[in-house]
Parts: sequence; structure tokens; C-alpha cells
Amino acid sequence: MRRTITARPASILTALSLLTAAASPGTAAAHAADCPGNPDALGTSRTIVVDPKEHPRIGTMQYGETLPLQDREVVLTFDDGPLPAHTNAILDILAAQCVKATFFLVGRMAKEFPQDARRIHDAGHTIGTHSENHPFQFGKLPPERMAAEIDDGVAHVAAALADPSQLAPFFRIPGLRRSDAVEAALSNRGIMNWSADFPADDWRKISPTQVTHFALSRLEAKGKGVLLLHDIQARTQAALPVILQQLKERGYRVVHVVPATPERPKTPTDPAQWVPHWIHGPNVAAKTPGGFVFGAPETPPHDAPRSIRSVWLMQQKPALLTSAVMLQPSPQLPLYGKASRTDISAASRQRSLARLPGSHPVRASEGAFRPLTAPIKTGSRAFGPNIH
Repeated sequence: MRRTITARPASILTALSLLTAAASPGTAAAHAADCPGNPDALGTSRTIVVDPKEHPRIGTMQYGETLPLQDREVVLTFDDGPLPAHTNAILDILAAQCVKATFFLVGRMAKEFPQDARRIHDAGHTIGTHSENHPFQFGKLPPERMAAEIDDGVAHVAAALADPSQLAPFFRIPGLRRSDAVEAALSNRGIMNWSADFPADDWRKISPTQVTHFALSRLEAKGKGVLLLHDIQARTQAALPVILQQLKERGYRVVHVVPATPERPKTPTDPAQWVPHWIHGPNVAAKTPGGFVFGAPETPPHDAPRSIRSVWLMQQKPALLTSAVMLQPSPQLPLYGKASRTDISAASRQRSLARLPGSHPVRASEGAFRPLTAPIKTGSRAFGPNIH
């Protein structure tokens, strides 16, 4: 049974009404030269102030806009926390490099670990929400349950921070399982819906080296963007120092994002800055990428034994059926000069033309990170036809 919040309507209204209040001064940009004890730190190059109502949906994995970043700029985001065992270590790693990020907290996690939620805030990071319980099929929830997941998550994170004004009106849909109903619910609340531009696949059972490889190769393919990570994973904790080191060596700059308030006006931008070069045209349909599945097992190599590939196909069956092209025979079409017979049982069967997606396997390596020679392209059909 879902737990409810005492005096929920008042707490929800209070939290939501204060979402756009002033944030803490700790969100100012921290340049490498100002990083105590680490003059060679990556640092935070600048802070972007955004108006959630003007740009309610960002992230080209699903939408036609993303943050107005310059070339070789990256925004770091972390989902699913706080989880003390890993979140605190990730905060230490970011602090050592004076890097600011955006954390999307799960309501029940913040309720269980309020001191860790406050530590994220006290470190100067932006805090958004990620629902109350992280239901996987978020876009298919009944409207009442969906609203409760959004509102309870906001309320519990705001309560953990002890000051609702410190909570940004930013939300990331669990599993990126968007729907028109989800987007309408967030828009009605004045909350900005964050997708991402590329993930590091750190929710999968892969090595820290692979997490680093995916993060950097996909960033290199785009040249800039919003990176999706998870602060509840040991592999992310292990990969993050290498990711930050490589960002520094490759000339990338970290950008911090905060919401606009009456006291903090939005950063002036041109509409074209919100549409990156890899988007073809301004109107890209906001649809969940069919082949993108959180928690999906790693694609086996083409030369893997048939038994391994068979297991993989069985595990992928629900996702493949969802994203496949379905065809049904038409009784009106002639077949070899004869009218086709109408067979209700046969006509009701859907035939899937889905094929095993092409894989770009990354071999696990226990050694030191090696520079990439062939970046992985994330612009496959799984991420939508307009992304390259």
C-alpha cells in the first residue's frame, strides 16, 4: 500500500508554490583557479539560469530542444539518490574538482536519508525530483497515481531539505517513460521535464571502464549535451574520477543549471541556441525512443554462442514487441490472382519484423582507461530518426 503524507494538500501547495523562490548562493560557478587545494581542477565554467515555463521539455533523446550549451560544454546529471554509500562518495569526487551537477532525487529515498539530501544542497548542487517511488512504466500509470508520484516526490524532497525554496522545479521521468499525460501534469505544475542528450548506461551490469567509455564516446559524438548518470551505482562512483579527468584533458567545460526566480533572471539566449546541430528542423516529435530501455541486459556480440543470444532475445522480448513494426494481412489484397481468404484467427496475429539490433560491444577491461579511437554513435534508430 502506498504511504501517504500527513496534510498532503497543504504540503504539496507549499512546496510547489515555493519552487521558484531564491536558491542558495552556493550555486555560483566555481572556476578551476578558485578550487581550494586543486589548482588543476576541472571546475564549473559557468551557470545557466533557465525559465521552466519557457522551455518545459529538454533533452534530445526525446525532445527537439536541449539546454543552450556551447560546443564542448556538458551538464552532469544524477538520478535515483540519495543513497549514502555512493552518493556521498560522488559528492566528494565532485567537490575535489569543484564541479556542480543536477541531482534528481527519489522522494522515498530523500525521506529515508534526509541528511544526505541536505548535503547535496549544501554542496551547491541543483536538486530536482524523480517521482516518489520510481515506478518503471511511469507513462502508463493511472492519472491519480501519476499525480501522487509527482506530488509526493516533491513534498518528500522538499521536506528533507527543510526549505522548499531550495528545490528546483526540475523533474526527470523514471526510465524516461514519457507520455502526453505526464508532460501535461508537469507543465500544469510549472515543472521542467528533463530528458538527456546521452546516457552512460551505468544502470546496466557493466564495468566502470565501460561506463566511462559510453559517457565519453557519446559526448564526443555530440560535442556537447546533458549526460545522464546514477548516483546509486558503485560503477558510477568508480568511473566518475576518470570521466572528470578525461573531460579536463579533452577540453570540455562543465556547466551548472539553476531555475530562474524573480531575483535571478534567466540567462539571455536566442531560440536557435536551444536546437543543437544534430536536430533536423525545429519540430521533433516528443516520443519515447522505442529501443531505449533502462535495465536492459547488455547486447551480446554477433559471434556469441546461440544459447547466449537466445537468452538475450527472451529477455528483450517485451521491448522488441513494443518497438517492432507490426503487419497484418489484408483480406482485400489479391494473392496469386485469387482473393485471400479471411481467417480471423490468422488476421488477428501480429507479425513482428524486429531484428536483433546491431551491437557495438565494449570489452570489459580491468586496466587503465585507454583513449577511444572509434566513438560509439548514439544516433541509431533506437534514439529516433532525427538524432545523429
